[in-house]
Amino acid sequence: QVQLVESGGGLAQPGGSLRLSCVASGRTLNTLAMAWFRQAPGREREFVAAIGWSLGNKQYAASVSGRFTISRDNAKTSIDLQMNSLKPEDTAVYYCAIDNQGALQVGLVHREWHEYESWGQGTQVTVSS
Repeated sequence: QVQLVESGGGLAQPGGSLRLSCVASGRTLNTLAMAWFRQAPGREREFVAAIGWSLGNKQYAASVSGRFTISRDNAKTSIDLQMNSLKPEDTAVYYCAIDNQGALQVGLVHREWHEYESWGQGTQVTVSS
């Protein structure tokens, strides 16, 4: 139904920056929100940031607030994640997800991974000196 492709991952030093991108294709007309999650080995999937498609309202995990910025391009159904002041704790595989099912509720952005229907393959982010 929907395909998501992430890009932009790589190696950064502590305090450095990376910019991730995610492009959706397929049936994206009912997009409600898009989000970034991350998962480190042996740990559960963790919410990072999300953006609603109606109002553009944003949600951030406390661990990245003030350092990461999520943005969108409605015409292309794509999102970016600008990551600044990177820390070793940010090391993980970052996944893009889209919420495109359910009734539209303006301003609602989910933080739970099971609320999102389609996922990308992930892109590795490593922060190390």
